[in-house]
Amino acid sequence: MILRTDLAVESEGCRCGSMKGVEREEYVSGGIRVTRITIKDDSASSAIGKPKGRYITADGLDMTDTPGDEREHIGLAARELQSLLPDKEGTVLVVGLGNRDITPDALGPKSIDHILATRHIKGELKKSSGLSALKSVAAVSPGVLGQTGIEAAEFITGIVNRIKPCAVIAVDALASRSLARLGRTIQLSDTGISPGSGVGSRRLTLNEKTLGVPVIAFGVPTVVDAATLAYDILGIDDTDLASEQIEAVIQGRRMFVTPKETDLLTDRAARLAGMAINCALQPDIDLDTLISLVS
Repeated sequence: MILRTDLAVESEGCRCGSMKGVEREEYVSGGIRVTRITIKDDSASSAIGKPKGRYITADGLDMTDTPGDEREHIGLAARELQSLLPDKEGTVLVVGLGNRDITPDALGPKSIDHILATRHIKGELKKSSGLSALKSVAAVSPGVLGQTGIEAAEFITGIVNRIKPCAVIAVDALASRSLARLGRTIQLSDTGISPGSGVGSRRLTLNEKTLGVPVIAFGVPTVVDAATLAYDILGIDDTDLASEQIEAVIQGRRMFVTPKETDLLTDRAARLAGMAINCALQPDIDLDTLISLVS
């Protein structure tokens, strides 16, 4: 049985310790444990089930209770995101993936509400407003195939071909194998993303190969696959036996589990994602000013 997760840190090869072709380092900042994993070769990629590249996971955030350390969380996420961004001039396109009408899948669209879009601010307007240091940013939420009849990847490819950004940052909901990570973890990676992966509806992949520009993924787990959760709860080492018991319960249906406060979780995660992206892209502007500009 495959234990489903979108988090590299939860993948079997990374959980079990060292693996050839994988580098791992950890540090703790303000109570947040940050794990950096680099998958360096094809064999390690195949064993782990994740594309080659860098994955940064921050554990210990709390987006379900009053976020007293919100500023610290935003700052940490912004610093780690900056480490993945290419050192190039040009517009950065921020894409909010998902379905706003389905709460656990609304992270991407809601994050766009907090993005400071600046591509239209140019010339004298930029100088007279005192924002000459602004980096050019565009933001879009393409919806989902069932709403538009257009694949998110097709939509985004058209925009990329038109505005030619130097990079794309894609925000999406993810799936974890642990309830404890929901609303408490973010994952950043430079390997791109498959829209809808968090709720088991994988579409065309967005990455540097398909779009022609670097794609940085910013994800927060909002759901746990019910079968994966059941396996962990049963705690049975015999995978075949566990599969039989789980199948008897779920009867072949795809189900996902999410916290009862998922609406609050999603709103706060979207704010954290949006403001962290703003801070990463506009390092010369302080957080209070950025908040006022997007309010």
